[in-house]
Amino acid sequence: MLGGVGEAVRHKLALEDTDTKTQRSVFAVFVEQVQNMIRYSAEKLPSSEMRYGVLTIGHEGDDYVVHAGNLLARADVARLREKLDQIRNMDKEGLRALHKERLRLGPEEGSKGASLGFMEIARRASKPIEFEFIDGDDDEHVFFALKATI
Repeated sequence: MLGGVGEAVRHKLALEDTDTKTQRSVFAVFVEQVQNMIRYSAEKLPSSEMRYGVLTIGHEGDDYVVHAGNLLARADVARLREKLDQIRNMDKEGLRALHKERLRLGPEEGSKGASLGFMEIARRASKPIEFEFIDGDDDEHVFFALKATI
């Protein structure tokens, strides 16, 4: 499914005459956002391990924006907020150094991936990533929203 949607994203970017570097960045951020949903969303299809959320790609002025959101266990908010604050406040060189260090050390404990996704999103973004945790009716979960501008 990711492959089919990914091809549609690539085709749309090509139709808009988007430069190659921007196309690669938008596509890479799209893939990272979808992978985060698939791995970490608290919402699953009934009788399945298939997780889901929402994702949009659009424009703000001359920039592309990739928004993603999904439910997240409330217990994970503090750890994730700390990680995202650190990444958001780094410059490109700091992100590159952190990325290399994470590659050397391997995945973080409890990670379902290589622990590089948010760093990759921030490296590809033209502005600092934006995020928020939104309370809802459920005491166990929050809605996590992430925006990357490219």
